[in-house]
Amino acid sequence: MVSRIVGSVVSANIFRFVICVMRLNRCMKTGMSHLSDFQDNFHCRFFACRQICFSRSSVPAFSRFSVRSMADSAFKKIQIQRDDTTFDAYVVGKDYAPGIVVIQEWWGVEVEIKNHAIKISQLDPGFKTLIPDLYRGKVGLDAAEAKHLMDGLDWPGAVKDISASVNWLKANGSKKVGVTGMCMGGALAIASSVLIPEVDAAVGFYGTPSSELADPAQAKAPIQAHFGELDHIVGFSDVTAARNLEEKLKASGVAHEVHIYSGNGHAFLNRSPEGVRRRKSLGDSDDDEAAVELAWSRFNSWMKHYLV
Repeated sequence: MVSRIVGSVVSANIFRFVICVMRLNRCMKTGMSHLSDFQDNFHCRFFACRQICFSRSSVPAFSRFSVRSMADSAFKKIQIQRDDTTFDAYVVGKDYAPGIVVIQEWWGVEVEIKNHAIKISQLDPGFKTLIPDLYRGKVGLDAAEAKHLMDGLDWPGAVKDISASVNWLKANGSKKVGVTGMCMGGALAIASSVLIPEVDAAVGFYGTPSSELADPAQAKAPIQAHFGELDHIVGFSDVTAARNLEEKLKASGVAHEVHIYSGNGHAFLNRSPEGVRRRKSLGDSDDDEAAVELAWSRFNSWMKHYLV
């Protein structure tokens, strides 16, 4: 009996290790040119990967892998050219439906943002969603690494990626195109309304752009924004940032809505097992299904009004 139990535990850990190595190999495709950078990058990802594989998470490794696989299988992977670079993007939805560019959180293109894109594609009357890979294949395995990736992002370059994504959708059957995003993606969605003339509507979730990137007072497309009352990221997505955004949008003259959800914190939309675990590990609020449903309902009404 004891040997069977030990064997089961060992098998589970071996499976977790295999998944860990797969993730590590994917993360290692960074295209670094200096050996010292490569070594630093390797050690950083190894320990982050080890922490995920062998931590006492309430979510089994197999469950996380299964959810990720199901999300991946829904998308068509394409490549988009802009300037002198090419980037990957992931598309799901009806061919000739209104388009929505869905911009990643600071984690990168992973299961949570893919789940959001799938959900959006299925909202009435049906949308064609596209996720541009702003990190060029890199994914943050923990908050520290995600912050490092976001801090190193070429924000004006990301806006160019989003612009190319909007134009790709319009060239491939979508007459009108909106932009949305969460966290880092929310800030970029609002910036897109200012900087990309082809955007027909924008919805940002818990994120505002820096003044160096874009001034919302110069917005050109209608903007809807959503924030949690208990969000603690000062100057980016807290209540003060939300109120400042609202004042700037009033000055812009564009149609706008700013919603603040009582009792909710940052990333309150996230509902995957991994997303919930991440949110709670950072001290954010418990699940509030009523707030989530209300936010999605408002999102759907906004995009339907301006894109259909």
